[in-house]
Amino acid sequence: QVQLVESGGGLVQAGGSLKLSCAASGRSPTGGAMGWFRQAPGKEREFISAISWNGGVSYSYYADSVKGRFTISRDNAKNTGSLQMNSLKPEDTADYYCATSRAYLSGALYARGDMYNYWGQGTQVTVSS
Repeated sequence: QVQLVESGGGLVQAGGSLKLSCAASGRSPTGGAMGWFRQAPGKEREFISAISWNGGVSYSYYADSVKGRFTISRDNAKNTGSLQMNSLKPEDTADYYCATSRAYLSGALYARGDMYNYWGQGTQVTVSS
């Protein structure tokens, strides 16, 4: 069983930045995927970014709403991931969740929440206008 713990959420003014981190328990797998999703009050969960890796090769994916503002990364040695969020907007306010998959996800699979095996508890991000 993999446990994920997110951190780094908080309150920030519009235009500001936050960096979310996701620490996974256990040894880093040689392949898989880590995704970030968010859910705002009264809205459905939304995919925002994912990184898939297999050996030394990795690919990053972003939702259009965050492309150019958010950057996903992963440290395989530490089995952690992060999401750097810049130019934050009030509409970015949500609970943010990281998730991991035992499988390398590509195509449209990385955006599907049901493709991920483990989820963190979430961290709250509030962007004030």
